[in-house]
This record gives sequence, C-alpha cells and structure tokens, in this order.
Amino acid sequence: MSEFNENDVPQRRGIYLLPNLFTTAGLFAGFYAIVAGMKGHFEIASISLFVAMIMDGLDGRVARLTGTESAFGAQYDSLSDMVCFGITPALVAYSWGLQYLGKIGWLSAFFYAAATALRLARFNTQVGHADKKFFIGLPCPTAAALIAGMVWIGTDFEIPGKSISVVAAGVVLATASLMVSNVRYHSFKELDLKGHVSFFAVLIVVLSYLLIAWDPPKVLFAVFMLYVLSGPVLWVRDYANKKAKKSNSR
Repeated sequence: MSEFNENDVPQRRGIYLLPNLFTTAGLFAGFYAIVAGMKGHFEIASISLFVAMIMDGLDGRVARLTGTESAFGAQYDSLSDMVCFGITPALVAYSWGLQYLGKIGWLSAFFYAAATALRLARFNTQVGHADKKFFIGLPCPTAAALIAGMVWIGTDFEIPGKSISVVAAGVVLATASLMVSNVRYHSFKELDLKGHVSFFAVLIVVLSYLLIAWDPPKVLFAVFMLYVLSGPVLWVRDYANKKAKKSNSR
C-alpha cells in the first residue's frame, strides 16, 4: 500500500499479478538506483528513484481500480517502500557525498534508513484511524524525492558531492527528522480525480508537464522542496493560531 494511497488494509489473501507488477517495477528501479549510484552514475540513480516513486503511486491505484487489493499486495508494497525510499536514498546520498564525512556520513545515512522504517511502521499502524486529509510526518516517497532531487541538481550543476558533503548531511538529517516528526502534511485526498474538471485545470496539467520537461532536476527539486517546507509552515501557523486562541480566551 502506497503512502499516497491511505486505505484500510485489505483482508483478501489472494495474490494478484497486475498491481504486483507495478510494485516489482518500482522495486527494480529502486535497486537499480543503488547500483547506478555505486558506479558513480548519479543522474541515472536519481531518475531511477523518481521512476520508483511513480510506480509506487500507481500500484495501489491500479489495485483499487481493478478490484485486486490484497493483504499480500499491501505487505509487498510496504517492503518495497523500505527498499526504494529508505535504503536506496540513503546509499545514493552516501555514494554521492556522505562518504567523505567518514563515520558521520554513514551514521547520517543509517539514521535516514531507520527513520524511514519508523515512518512506515507508524503509517501502517495508523491506517484507517488517522485523518486522511493529512499525513503525520513527511511521507517517505517525498523524502526520497527530495534526496534524489538534491543529488540530481548537484550533478546537473557539476557540483561534486565531496564539496558540499556537510550540506548533504544536513539535508539528509533534516529530511529524516521530518519523517518521524509529528509535523502535518497535506495529503490532497480531498481532490476528486474522477469528477469533471474545467478546461483551465487540464491546461495547468499540460503546462506542468512542459515545465518539468524543460528542466527536470531544477523543477522537481523545487516542487518537492516546497512541499517539504509546507509542513513546518503549517505547524507554525497552527501554533500561532493556538496561542492566539489562548490569549483571546483570557
């Protein structure tokens, strides 16, 4: 079950081929990103991580549309998420820049992987009980996308990971901390993708594709960075509103 597709865990025990094909494709892309990163092909590794993210978003939707949801599929998807969005980003970031920090580097990578495992465990136990309008903590696919975007944009600007290894470690640690935090993030579950939309909405989608195609590393990094920052901004706003209410009630 994808983190972007929060539903009750299905009770059917059967194994269905179609949704698991997408999950396996995502797992393959995540594993290939590790191999590419180890060989120093960081652009390919970053792109593979984004492919894994797309596959992760599709498997749950395909399962629901075709009526092939199952307990096996949910568990398989969760394990795939751990590899694609926990182990893979940590190792790619380590190969790119964290390795030059010695023990601090690999400990930062481990903290990211452990934070992803904790994030997934908490998510799985909250399915069906949490407010579907919000995620508690940064979703791990988004965290992985930010790490992939950082590596990709660094490669695009021909910035060696070694020269900004401290910055890379800071991004990795901050992203991992947001995953296990109680900061809320909009899930956009209220968007009705099946209903009628205006012509303007379709035009916006087309322009979005054109913008991404124009400069993928910069645009994707900017988009996911804005989403990552939206959580702390929402937390500050909620905190300010609570303080204002307490002041008014006195």
